[in-house]
Amino acid sequence: MTLLQKVKNAVRKRSIHVCYVNTGSCNGCDIEILACLSPRYDIEQYGIYVHNNPREADVILVTGAMSAQWIDKLPDLWDKVPEPKAVVTIGNCPISGCAFNRPGSLVDPPVSKYIPVAAAIPGCPPRPTEIINAILSVADILFDNYETRLEEKR
Repeated sequence: MTLLQKVKNAVRKRSIHVCYVNTGSCNGCDIEILACLSPRYDIEQYGIYVHNNPREADVILVTGAMSAQWIDKLPDLWDKVPEPKAVVTIGNCPISGCAFNRPGSLVDPPVSKYIPVAAAIPGCPPRPTEIINAILSVADILFDNYETRLEEKR
């Protein structure tokens, strides 16, 4: 790896853009994500920035039990995110459906059935520190030697 690539990877690890998607949750996890933006946790000090546009994102944060309306839309949204990209699921709902996964319900968890998930944070809801740690851990894997891996694929 060249020195330029090392510098580029170090900078990219400190500038992580996330897109937030709610696939049908009770909003408990959404409140914890908003708490990450508050002065107490201040995710921008770690270089994490929130966007609404998946085309500008590196990481997709998914909350919710995967309702029927998102089964077609979530893979399309995943395709719009440029490489390198990753998904972090937040809470029990994207993993198991939690309280919404009952007979006759219209949810179809887990989210990993539809898109590849790099990290999953269990909890109902998880703490903001756990959310921040998961995003930072994914970024280390995501940007480390990305150019080298890309050249190997060719």
